[in-house]
Parts: sequence; C-alpha cells; structure tokens
Amino acid sequence: MTAAVAVDLGKTGCRAVLWSGDGPAHDVHEVPGAPGLAADHGVAAARNSVCAAVLPLMEREPSHRLAAVCVGAAGAAAAPEAARELAALLLEDLPTDEVAVTSDAVTAHAGALGGRTGVVLAIGTGAVAIGIGDDGTYARVDGWGPWLGDAGSGAWIGAAGLQAALRAHDGRGPDTALLAATATRFGDLDKLPSAINGDGNPARTAASFAPEVARAAAAGDATASAIIRDAAAALAEAVLAAARRIGGDGELPVTVTGGLTGLGEPLMAPLRTALATAAPPLSLRPPLGDPLDGARLLALDTTLPHEPLLVRVRRTTPPSPVPSAPVPPPAVA
Repeated sequence: MTAAVAVDLGKTGCRAVLWSGDGPAHDVHEVPGAPGLAADHGVAAARNSVCAAVLPLMEREPSHRLAAVCVGAAGAAAAPEAARELAALLLEDLPTDEVAVTSDAVTAHAGALGGRTGVVLAIGTGAVAIGIGDDGTYARVDGWGPWLGDAGSGAWIGAAGLQAALRAHDGRGPDTALLAATATRFGDLDKLPSAINGDGNPARTAASFAPEVARAAAAGDATASAIIRDAAAALAEAVLAAARRIGGDGELPVTVTGGLTGLGEPLMAPLRTALATAAPPLSLRPPLGDPLDGARLLALDTTLPHEPLLVRVRRTTPPSPVPSAPVPPPAVA
C-alpha cells in the first residue's frame, strides 16, 4: 500500500506521522528536535531526529510502500543548501521514492490555510510570519533565530522573563513574581547561565519558561504583563508586514499556529486586538490543520503555490528495505 510520511521538525520536538491512502493518519511519533538547519552541525542533528521519528513508523507498517516524505524543518529558509543536503541524506536513510524539505513555517502555512493563500503566523520556540499571495508572491517576516530575531516567540518571552528576574535579583529592576518562578524552575540564580546552556539548546530552554511568564501575567504581575504585551505587539507587526508585502484585494485570511498559542488569552487577546485594527483588513480565522497536515499536503501535491519553496529529491534506484530497528546516523561529536 502506498503511503506518505509528514514530519514537523522543530527546535523543541520532532513529530512524524504516516498516512496511507485516504484513510486517517496513524499515531504521531515524537522525539526530541534539533537546533535548526542553520546551526552548527544542524544537518546532522536534523537527520538524527527525523530518522528517530520516522523509522519506527515504517517498522510498524512494513507492508507500506513509502511514496514521499515531506519534512518541515526549522532553519530551512535561512539555510537552503542545508535543506538540500538533508533531503539527499534522508533519501539514503529512508525507504521512500522522494524526500521534500522546506521550512517548518511553510508546512505550517499549508496546513493552517489548507494549501490556500494568506498569512500564517507560526509561533513556538521561534516566530515567523509567512505570506503567500494570489499571484504567488512570497513574504517571510522574521524567523531570524533567537539571537537576531524571532521577536515575540517562546524563546523571546522566556529570555525576557529570565532577564527581568535577574534584574530584580541584582536590584536593577522592579520586584516581580518572575524571580521566584525562575528560582523554582532553575535553582540558584547565580548558576542560571549554565542552566540555560546545559543541554546545548538555550533557545529551547528559554522557551520552556514562557508559560511561567504568561502565568505571572495572568496573575497580574506588572513586569510579566509588559513582556507579554510587547510580545503580542511584535508578533502583530510581523503579520502586518507580511500582509503588506503580498498585497491583494479585500480581507486577507490570517491564522496563528504553533505551540505558543497554548499560552492562551494573556498572549492571544492583545494579539487579536492589534490585528483587528489593521490595514489592509485581516480576517483572523482558526487554522484548518497543523504543520503535519501541511507536510502531508505538500508531500502529495506539487501544484500548490508553496511548491517553489520546497527542495525535492527523487530516487533513481529502488529503495532499501526498512531496517529491522531504527539505526540513526552517528551522533555529532
């Protein structure tokens, strides 16, 4: 039976799901993510994560012939050559006829708007607004990573919260509930820099603190509330920039997707307010699907307006059988 695998490779987690025919998707298999394709050793880390997520799915369904794998990978937009390298390596690793790699923001766009045009704000550890217009115009706003951009993202909110806690600790800033929250989460504040860098993915670690900032904001903490308001304003700015760049007549469809939406009303309420008064008019709507749905659409349909944003590598010889056990490439030293 012919099947396709969709992969959502983020900096925090890597999710994969297998579809066969027109039936429902099988269970999602999730493993840790990778720092991003543009990072040092980013391709090798991404390769390890994707193989760890996909090979167990294929082991469970050995009768399926895998027609395509589509990976939406963090960092692919900033490192297109790395995306091509990853696609070629995965074609070696996986028993599939074709591998497509694109930005995780592109798969989020395709899933959220069902392959149609508009603006999608993808917010998680990072943040990026992707616009695709009726005439094929493409706009990518932000998504520059935690050190140069990703304004309003989980890493941005978490880092701002930790910085506010350290200012309070030093006596440079106002007292805030974030000080106690930081100590509870990370221990001794004098050792906070080591704790943030401990797992080699400081952006992911900082992002893990974003829910604490949202909780403090919801409880009325002034410092946390200001951080969340600033995050919402930065995210709205990205959406408006993308909308202006792709143009179009009438209301432009906009949706917001990604794990950071789980912060709830402390973030989403000011974001909705900022977008409601936008020009050009924006029609904010719930997402139709998630990045895995988008990766599935892109794996199987080459006629969508997103196609120029994908790297596709096709096999010229028959694929090897599925390994009897997941054997990812050697870990990066």
